[in-house]
Amino acid sequence: MKRNYFTTLLLFLVVSQVFFSCATESTNPDPSPTDARSKFLGRWSVNETWTKQTYVATISADPNSTDGVFISNFGNTGSSGNPAGAKVSGNSISLDPNQTIGSGWIINGGGSMSGTTKISWNYTINDGATLINAIATYTRL
Repeated sequence: MKRNYFTTLLLFLVVSQVFFSCATESTNPDPSPTDARSKFLGRWSVNETWTKQTYVATISADPNSTDGVFISNFGNTGSSGNPAGAKVSGNSISLDPNQTIGSGWIINGGGSMSGTTKISWNYTINDGATLINAIATYTRL
């Protein structure tokens, strides 16, 4: 009798171990989600049509937002000026609307990422006298 009890208990333990080891925990299906902004972050060589200049801009994450970034030297305003704010969604980046950078420039527009090394931008800069339509290409450094 003791032998049957022991065999039954052992069989139950083996079966339950196999059954419960196959179960998955569904409380956190993606323990390390990827930050959508990460592909935009870094230093970029900028080629701009309206100034016909090449300069460097830096995109960094906004620590107070899950989708926000800061773009230092946007429009070649200099690294000491206020950075432009933008939001990232998928492969798109949109400037925060009607913000003022540089010497009182009001900017609007956005861009889209191609691959992992280029961002194509279309935006406007209003310097108070002229509305400038600009196209720029950011290439990862």
